[in-house]
Amino acid sequence: ELRIEAQNATTDVIQKHIKRIPTEITEAQLIKEVVAETVGLGALEPLLADPDVSEIMVNGSDRIYVERNGLIKLTGHRFSSDQSLLGVIDRIVAPIGRRIDESSPMVDARLTDGSRINAIIPPLCLTGPTLTIRKFTGVDLNMKDLVAKHTLSNHMAQFLEICVRLKKNIIISGGTGSGKTTTLYASLGKMDRSK
Repeated sequence: ELRIEAQNATTDVIQKHIKRIPTEITEAQLIKEVVAETVGLGALEPLLADPDVSEIMVNGSDRIYVERNGLIKLTGHRFSSDQSLLGVIDRIVAPIGRRIDESSPMVDARLTDGSRINAIIPPLCLTGPTLTIRKFTGVDLNMKDLVAKHTLSNHMAQFLEICVRLKKNIIISGGTGSGKTTTLYASLGKMDRSK
């Protein structure tokens, strides 16, 4: 309802008070961007909707990077200000019962879809608010998939399956985006990743 109300108000303001819209943007695009920034997730909305984006990294309001197919690239997307970015961070963490402010300037959380977020605001960061969203792909891979993708050898997969069956302790380590969580869930079989 709030989005519809914001869309109607924006349309009204544009029609009554703006004489000419720049040629590089249509009226529909302008309305969509204004509504996204005021009540939605702003510059993040198209990136979250893009299935090829696996991670979004925001380093201040004017530098938004994405990871696609293992490559990190700077996007042309940006927020209008650090204050706008702070508003988006608040809209992300509030529904999951978390808060971020000067007394608690860092949040690590998991969204309802399984995506992981990390947000840091000043005074902990010097370049403006930062936000990382590691998107949950929704694709459940099993051990056979990991072997087929040459992530594990057949022998490694069998060893992990035996360790799980015998309830042995297992340490899975690696760098960011290296597949630790995927390997863990493939080892354990299907289960709810949002927990």
